[in-house]
Amino acid sequence: MTRRGYAWLFVPLCLLLLVSVTACEKGEKAGPASPGRGGTSEEPVLLRFYFSGEKKAATDEVWAAIGDYARSKGLNVRFDVHFIPIGDYKDKMMVKSASGDRWDLNFDGDWLSYKQMAAKGAYLILNDLLPLYAPHLYEKYMQQGTLEAAMIDGNITGLPWTMKMNQRFYAQWRSDLAKKAGLNPASGSIRTIEDVDAFLMALKKAYPDAKLSRTVPRDIYKLRDEWVDLGFHGMGFYLNDPHVRIQPVEQQPFYLEAAIMAKKWYDAGILNRDILLDKEDGASLWRNGNMLFTAQSHEWVNANQGFSDPSFEQMSSLLYPDRKVVNRTPLANVIAINRNAEHPDLALRFLDLLETDRKLYDLVQYGIEGKTYLLQPDGSVSYPEGMSTPTSNYMEWGGQWGFWKPQFMRPTPTYGKDFWLKEEAFANEPNNVNSPIDGLFISEDRIRDELLLRDRNVETYVAAIELGTVADPQKALADYIQLQKNSGLDKIIAEAQRQIDDYLARKRPVSAAGATPPPR
Repeated sequence: MTRRGYAWLFVPLCLLLLVSVTACEKGEKAGPASPGRGGTSEEPVLLRFYFSGEKKAATDEVWAAIGDYARSKGLNVRFDVHFIPIGDYKDKMMVKSASGDRWDLNFDGDWLSYKQMAAKGAYLILNDLLPLYAPHLYEKYMQQGTLEAAMIDGNITGLPWTMKMNQRFYAQWRSDLAKKAGLNPASGSIRTIEDVDAFLMALKKAYPDAKLSRTVPRDIYKLRDEWVDLGFHGMGFYLNDPHVRIQPVEQQPFYLEAAIMAKKWYDAGILNRDILLDKEDGASLWRNGNMLFTAQSHEWVNANQGFSDPSFEQMSSLLYPDRKVVNRTPLANVIAINRNAEHPDLALRFLDLLETDRKLYDLVQYGIEGKTYLLQPDGSVSYPEGMSTPTSNYMEWGGQWGFWKPQFMRPTPTYGKDFWLKEEAFANEPNNVNSPIDGLFISEDRIRDELLLRDRNVETYVAAIELGTVADPQKALADYIQLQKNSGLDKIIAEAQRQIDDYLARKRPVSAAGATPPPR
């Protein structure tokens, strides 16, 4: 300890009392106090976490071990970990929040309920708590500059992941079955929606009783036309629009094309008929051989799929390789603290320890060595004998993505050596770009009623249109467009566009004279 570190020993007692009172006052402002912050003499504090996916067999045993290790590091906690199937996760978490349920930490993302939950004030504001209880994690965010993406009006409402990826689509198919049927398209030969349609029709003819696909044509058309989904109530913009004009997806020409194609696929039996009821994770369906075709990202085309049968084979083809696609945002995977959390300080201290402690990271991500994973001499991890991705008792658990730390990630049977470096390199390719409004969080305060009506209409009508179950897609879409117009759409667009324009104006570089410099 430095000389400066001993200075407090000579402070008069009255001053120490004053400092203590001040610290208590600051602590109250920062967040609720939790028992058992320091040593381990008190009963451990229970932290309740929620993740997406299925709970694996060794989960409780692993998290008991995580609690033991945390207590050995001075964090006096134990864990109550819950899982909700991915198909139900978004809706159930929003219901739990609306009912005032108490938990401490949960996984979320912009593809789930993060933006809606944050906009509704479901997550705790972390401006004071984060640097106080998770200083190492806070420093990482400051280095990366990614924390702004999780702010609303300057308030930190979530903790983004620290990875860089792009999810442009590849067509992916069971090549062993395709070859068996005399279909053998070359890798890279399926590039357009027309190519996909022709191939799916041929596959269906060869395997009329198979569950062929759950890929809806909507997302392929979005890729073709370089449409960016904002994750804001069915709104987006075109990448080639320099003004970034927000528009409703249902009014775009490609959306009608997608609805007509979806009707064709549904009638032909290409889209699984039980798609509205089937809550099984798409990755599990693919691994278990219950789909013949899917649209996958660069990640899952190059990762080891972990097929349940080693005889399964797959091939892929990059769709619309000449089109631009926005990279995943820092909000792709988020860890959030519930506004009703009883122990946010302890949850943050856990996250901070995870940022700096490899042993804790290995426990959280991979579990118990020898029981849920094997550590190889080269530092990689593998499954214990007799286990694989589908049969793992812990590894590859759902919701782990928000905890990923590049500095600690080990090669696994799913992700080989240097896998994430290659993912980042792919995201840096010229046609994979950052969104011009990455980091914008559109406030819903002035348009809550209109958004409530819009969301209600989406929930009632959109699935049937996008999955092709309506009798007449053109009429159904025309009726839906008019319904949304009558539900306050103009007000929603005007308010969202105002915020986009303000955000772009703040980002636009300004010269010393105060004017925007001319383009080069």
